[in-house]
Amino acid sequence: MSASVSVPAHGQAEAGGFRRVLGLGALLSVAIGLVVSQGVMVLMLQGAGFSGLGFIVPLGLAYLLALSYACSFSELSLMIPRAGGLSSYTEVALGHFPAILATFSGYVVVAMFALSAELLLLDLIVGKIYPGVFPPFSIAFGVLGLFTILNLMGIDIFAKLQTALAVVMVFVLLLLGIAAIVEGAPSDTASTVIQGDWNPMGAGVLTLTALAVWGFVGAEFVCPLVEETKRPERNIPRSMMIGLTVIFLTIGLYCLGALFMVPQEALTTDALPHYLFATKVFGKAGELFLVIASVTATFSTLNSSLASIPRMLYGMAQNGQAFPIFKRLSPRARTPWVSVLFVSAITGLPILVLGQDAASVNLLLLAAALAWLLAYIIVHLDVIALRRRYPAIARPFKTPFYPLPQLFGIAGMLYAIWYASPSPDMTGKIFGIAGVVLGLVSVIALVWIKVVMRKDLFRPEALEGTH
Repeated sequence: MSASVSVPAHGQAEAGGFRRVLGLGALLSVAIGLVVSQGVMVLMLQGAGFSGLGFIVPLGLAYLLALSYACSFSELSLMIPRAGGLSSYTEVALGHFPAILATFSGYVVVAMFALSAELLLLDLIVGKIYPGVFPPFSIAFGVLGLFTILNLMGIDIFAKLQTALAVVMVFVLLLLGIAAIVEGAPSDTASTVIQGDWNPMGAGVLTLTALAVWGFVGAEFVCPLVEETKRPERNIPRSMMIGLTVIFLTIGLYCLGALFMVPQEALTTDALPHYLFATKVFGKAGELFLVIASVTATFSTLNSSLASIPRMLYGMAQNGQAFPIFKRLSPRARTPWVSVLFVSAITGLPILVLGQDAASVNLLLLAAALAWLLAYIIVHLDVIALRRRYPAIARPFKTPFYPLPQLFGIAGMLYAIWYASPSPDMTGKIFGIAGVVLGLVSVIALVWIKVVMRKDLFRPEALEGTH
């Protein structure tokens, strides 16, 4: 017999825990703000450069795959409403080893690379537009320090800032895309795109799915905020579904505008194609426009990550899967301050190692996408396993047409992993980076579970409230 796992009511806060202050608007800004980054701005233009109008095929497939993971995360986060996110779900579905592997490889380590790449792109853009004005890395580390402090001050400050950033960022990208479509429609470049072969890659365009998926990863970062969310049973699923739809429309217009204004070859060969795009549309004023877009995108991504990932570590520490020090909350703001400082530190490290190398950005982002896809496969398996183990337990959100979204998500993400690289010469490097990261995390997880936790690797924990 199973007892239900209750979701705390609107406005409540557990004793000694988090405060419930986040509504649909704040969560929607997290879902959009984490996903739409400078890395996305670059990779989406490269995908459009490779395949022209045919990029709508992998983009649409990636959108459907994203909706599938949104369904799985919604079901799990409301069934198990804890800040730990994926680790909390996986430990009761598949065991501690998959839980640690999924969370660290898919979020902590990946975010380290992705956030570093994001800050590196910001440094490169500012350095290109204002050469010699700022010392190397001063922008990257200044922004990292600022948002670390802001996230230490409390989740309500984060929410107000995140909403403003997300609105500005989406407006800027939509304006850029629409302005380019209107201005570029009469041009020879647009005529070539419209009258030529709409999909020159043929069936091969599906190999760009992994690249397109990067445009939709991260909406589930709202889930670790479940303990700070008002009416989570309503706002968690809606924020992801609406956010992903807004992102799909925004990216579609953004890429179409670029194809109307910039030759496809230039989109694939230029290290900063979004700079090329903005200056092509707005001339010299496009530099200022791009600074605004880049700053808001980077600020938004960094802000969302520094809010969500520390709460994953907090939840893992509560479950015994990470150092106990990550459980510490600041007395007044109730933020996991040790976890915030840790995520900030690992974000800054690759910037020092990589230097200002634009070529490494794509490599890091695609390797990160591969590891993130693995985490999404695990979350689909979690839903299937828990449906079998606890069929009668209360689920405030149930995946429509179960198990079709989960099976579609697993198959699609395996396909995307297999074709993770848009070019053969990058394949070995991408799988090499991802393999090293996953191997290292696996070894650490194995030692931690066996030596520190003294538990079996694949034995699921009992779900709290059941017997």
